[in-house]
Amino acid sequence: MLSLPGRYDHKGQSIAWGQLGSGDPLVLVHGTPFSSQVWRRIAPLLAERWTVYFFDLIGYGQSEKKDGQDVSLAVQNDLLAALCAHWELKRPEILCHDFGGATALRAYYINDLRYKRMTIFDPVAVAPWGSPFVAHVRQYEAAFAGLPAYAHDALLRAYLQSAAYKTLTGEALQVYMTPWQGDVGQPAFYRQIAQMDQKFTDEVESQYAPLDCPTTLLWGEKDEWIPLERGHKLAGMLTDGAMKVIPNAGHLVQEDAPEAIVAAMFQHST
Repeated sequence: MLSLPGRYDHKGQSIAWGQLGSGDPLVLVHGTPFSSQVWRRIAPLLAERWTVYFFDLIGYGQSEKKDGQDVSLAVQNDLLAALCAHWELKRPEILCHDFGGATALRAYYINDLRYKRMTIFDPVAVAPWGSPFVAHVRQYEAAFAGLPAYAHDALLRAYLQSAAYKTLTGEALQVYMTPWQGDVGQPAFYRQIAQMDQKFTDEVESQYAPLDCPTTLLWGEKDEWIPLERGHKLAGMLTDGAMKVIPNAGHLVQEDAPEAIVAAMFQHST
């Protein structure tokens, strides 16, 4: 498990963060419904080359969760920009996944945050996205939040497994389920789903073009959450069509093929 001893107050909300290693700065941004623990096997390896910064998005992981909280994509890019300023990072490298990809892109286009290099994989970035399950939770959030714990746990376990191509280990399921359990975690899980809205990527999608830094795009070949065709669409806008397809990997590449992420990072390190 990664240790997140740092606490940053972002507009009255406590954000958990940590760092490892030494060298040039590298910021890791996780997606939903995960936390910075998706990097638990990857960050120690990257720390051999970089100073690695990781954190839990607003309302996720060990960061504060509370009723009425805005945990949507509308606020996560402001957090990323604020943390980079807090850490005094001028132009860090960034590695991002899923909602973390949307967050990094929104920070680039809305907050003028700039990167030395971006490595992005299976991001929520181009329309359409959002499953029937998401739409159902948005309509009946209170009912889902009030499910008996055994029913919630079964739904959560199945939802997490659908992100991976390979069977998740018991350790992985425990790591990813724990923040979303209990009187605080369970409603927080449905809160973040209910606040998923494509308008936050629509807001920047029209601006997509090659960034002013080298950009590497990776995609899990077996991603059932965001099909490979979305990756090709994004590649056409950000990387002149260049994209590395990762075989035998679903949406949760960190579990299915963590070595592919590490290899991509070291391949382009200077």
